[in-house]
Amino acid sequence: MYKNNAISANDPKAIEKLTEKKEQCQALQDMMKGVNAHWRKTGTCVGAYGINEEQAKNLDDVINNAKQSWQRVPFPDYTLKNNYAEIKRLEKRIAEMTRNKEVGFSGWEFSGGRADANKELNRLQLFFDEKPSEGQRAQLKSNGFKWAPSQEAWQRQLNSNAIYAANRIDFIKPSDGRTVREHQPKAPVRDAVR
Repeated sequence: MYKNNAISANDPKAIEKLTEKKEQCQALQDMMKGVNAHWRKTGTCVGAYGINEEQAKNLDDVINNAKQSWQRVPFPDYTLKNNYAEIKRLEKRIAEMTRNKEVGFSGWEFSGGRADANKELNRLQLFFDEKPSEGQRAQLKSNGFKWAPSQEAWQRQLNSNAIYAANRIDFIKPSDGRTVREHQPKAPVRDAVR
């Protein structure tokens, strides 16, 4: 049976879980680099920090059996690169989720309905007084909004992309004449030093 281990942005502990996953990937990266360095220095994985003797012997067997393996180091370059890419992806996702939480998106009124920034469900929801026309529904769909019968609203994940998408839809422009983006609090300024 398929088990989904994805961490949803709706999860109240998503940032904590992503941080934990990033730390695990970082520990794995450090271990793989350490084993490779130990192997280059000694010619064996036995005694390398972070793996037990059985794992070390298995890695040595794979490397030393040239007829059956193309692998010439305990952890090939692509393994290190893929894990590093996962660390960077997780860092980016944590930063985005933290920024979205700090921004505190807000809703607005428009002619024929209202938009709500539902922080609990992590959704930008559009409520209409009447059913939108076929053309309007097509425009909502093309901008990533989906009909949610359980909420009786058109919605999509609440993030800056949702605000940009809503800004492109003319029939949900705020009634007060401002743009959708002008209704949102300003994003916190990032540190200038990187």
